[in-house]
Amino acid sequence: MLKISIISIFPEYLKPLELSLLGKAQEKGLISIDIHDLRKHATDPHHSVDDTPYGGGAGMVMSAEPWGLAIDEVSNSEAEFDLIVLTPAGKKFDQQMAMSFSKKENLIFACGRYEGIDARVSKYYAEKRNFKVHEVSIGDYVLGGGEVATMVIVEATARLIPGVLGNPQSLKEESHTLTNKDGSLVEYPNYTKPANWRGLEVPEILLSGNHGEIEKWRIKEAERRTQALTKE
Repeated sequence: MLKISIISIFPEYLKPLELSLLGKAQEKGLISIDIHDLRKHATDPHHSVDDTPYGGGAGMVMSAEPWGLAIDEVSNSEAEFDLIVLTPAGKKFDQQMAMSFSKKENLIFACGRYEGIDARVSKYYAEKRNFKVHEVSIGDYVLGGGEVATMVIVEATARLIPGVLGNPQSLKEESHTLTNKDGSLVEYPNYTKPANWRGLEVPEILLSGNHGEIEKWRIKEAERRTQALTKE
């Protein structure tokens, strides 16, 4: 079972992880998701978790000690841990990374805010605790915090675990899992009943029952869509 621990100053922000596919996966015991409040590990009377940056500059930086105490609490065993620090400066998240995370045993997500987390936190857990530390971004833009990015990564990762999806065949035919000689493809367009909707017809090939030709059409459409995206 994949164990996921998420540390945030806004634990209520992550309530959607109890719903839909992820909620059912937790009920089945396929994954566990535990959410932890960083402020419980603040060391001052005001429960502060940030301070001004050394060297000056705008904004505040999240302090190392509350993070250290929180991470220590959720990693108090000899198991192997992967620490995922959400930051706009991180490596771009993709399907390959999701697949890698889905094969792990213990993921800890650090939801940074403000100007980020004191850089010594990543360094300490990589060098002193032998964690596999991943600094990850979900795109070339800046969010208010790492909670939304964490939910994206958790959902993309969890759905790859056997048993989470009702039909595992779905994983073989979706965007970024389809491939050709040039790399991954986005998914072909899909249609359902009725065959005519507001004057628009479903492509005739899909009504033919010829599965070999349908497969060829789908590959061509996936390639067309992928090429169109690269030109935008």
